[in-house]
Amino acid sequence: MNTLPDPSPYTSDFTGSGPSIGVVMSHGFTGSPHSMRPWAEYLAAEGYAVRLPLLPGHGTTWQDMATRHWQEWHQAVDAAYLELEAECDFVFAAGLSMGGTLALRIAATRPVAGTVVVNPGLVIDDPRAAVVGILKHVMKSTPAIANDILKPGMDEGAYPRTPVAAAHELKKMYKDTVTLLPRISAPVRVFRSSVDHVVSDRSIKQLKERVTASMEFSTLENSYHVATLDNDALEIFRGSAEFIRKTMAGLTSSSAPASQSAAELRDSPHE
Repeated sequence: MNTLPDPSPYTSDFTGSGPSIGVVMSHGFTGSPHSMRPWAEYLAAEGYAVRLPLLPGHGTTWQDMATRHWQEWHQAVDAAYLELEAECDFVFAAGLSMGGTLALRIAATRPVAGTVVVNPGLVIDDPRAAVVGILKHVMKSTPAIANDILKPGMDEGAYPRTPVAAAHELKKMYKDTVTLLPRISAPVRVFRSSVDHVVSDRSIKQLKERVTASMEFSTLENSYHVATLDNDALEIFRGSAEFIRKTMAGLTSSSAPASQSAAELRDSPHE
């Protein structure tokens, strides 16, 4: 039997060997850390320090979320990144759906070592998005965008309604993030479900067109949108850990000393 969705944040300390590595993680729109907790726990068991915050307006009520601005979501993940940066030699960013968007924002604005995203959003396909700024004044909420999961019996614990005001904030964040994508310089690992009823390939097209950094893609053949709770979850967990190991091997075998931070590596000349 599945446990009830737990919206609380998740934190773990570094327990590995060698340079200390942290991973800042983010859940998706109207969801909570519950959708990311198994992934966070896996990375913690690998020895990495993990910070998985609860985004403002999430894990409470959809009415609360309707009062929030997208900058608050970014600031929550950024604060978690800065906490890890103060403790670790290197920090990676990871996220699901809108959490993937936030991870990409961190990658574009902070010296991350690498980024892992699962079905990241960059475009809203709903035709109502064109007028969502007006619509929010006459319609408070719409049916939930939740539980797009192939595996039976899974519940991501998202809100039963989607606040239209928050959807407007999401649209604004997507638009702003797309402009930042060319700034990403660290490698990106992308896990993409072959069937996704929430985020279309238009978002992936934006990612491919605007990110010039090294990107590696994997197709998840047996999962829908919330793949971190779906049949291919273990592939994501193992693949992200392998990506971190491979990226770190490249960083620590370069001319820079292993003790250098990601910020120092960014500012020093290298191939």
